[in-house]
Amino acid sequence: MKKPLIILTGPTAVGKSALSIQLAKTVGGEIISADSMQVYRHMDIGSAKITEEEMEGVRHHLINVLEPTQEFNVVRFQAMAKEAMEKIYDAGHIPIVVGGTGFYIQALLYDIDFTKTEEDSTFRNKMEDLANEKGDGFLHEMLRKVDPVSAKTIHENNRKRVIRALEFYHETGTPISSHNERERQKESPYQYAYFVLTDDRARLYERIEARVDKMLKDGLVQEVSALKEMGCKKEMVSMQGLGYKEILSYLNGERTLEEAVYVLKRDTRHFAKRQLTWFKRERDVIWLDKREYGYEDSKLLDAILEKLKERNIERCRK
Repeated sequence: MKKPLIILTGPTAVGKSALSIQLAKTVGGEIISADSMQVYRHMDIGSAKITEEEMEGVRHHLINVLEPTQEFNVVRFQAMAKEAMEKIYDAGHIPIVVGGTGFYIQALLYDIDFTKTEEDSTFRNKMEDLANEKGDGFLHEMLRKVDPVSAKTIHENNRKRVIRALEFYHETGTPISSHNERERQKESPYQYAYFVLTDDRARLYERIEARVDKMLKDGLVQEVSALKEMGCKKEMVSMQGLGYKEILSYLNGERTLEEAVYVLKRDTRHFAKRQLTWFKRERDVIWLDKREYGYEDSKLLDAILEKLKERNIERCRK
């Protein structure tokens, strides 16, 4: 019998965290963060990291487990999340994956195989040199020519993923998007329910703007400054996150603070739009539009519980 798995995702700032806590408390769940930034220590404000108080006693995994100098990617996420899931199952609880990184969720849900190709350091270094010489946009255009599907989903500033996609094509002659699509067609090894929380786009954008303003008020500039003092540089994976690369560009004298905040708000809106596009492509998704539930988490929770009942998803027994 397949083990249960609940996914609660959606665009940034839509309100996943509060709902996930109520869900976990109701079904006997533990939360696995599917967020590429909350995994890092010392990066609390810019990642909108859930606090100990907000957790309300619900156990969370993959939060505050790496230093900003360490690399975190989909392969590492998959391995760490699977390890966390085994502990959760052993405790007789249900894992609830919460976060907005769609590729991470997909990799875990369908157990995508990333072992097909070996990394080619020579090609990778050549691409790094090319990006340093001609810019990230040049590399992204190279990707668009050989794999337009990946180019649509990978932002040109995400140099690491652009290079990985180019590397895959270089090694196999096929787009990495085709490989991922084939992997995604596999049947999931879990008895799962995949919920996507959404909202009116204008309202969502207002929440994003307000969140960024609160981050600045709470000390985002000081947080990034402290990371810079620790030796964190823009090339690091941790510093590629929204909120960090923009403020770092201000601290490095590349932009004014006003310009950095403008870019941060704009790029966060664009990111939310890309997230929604990603989730629309996923199969067997259960959409939860907050407008239809009067913005009441209790009603959203009832809807989730009804769907879990339909899918015969209940906590594991030891």
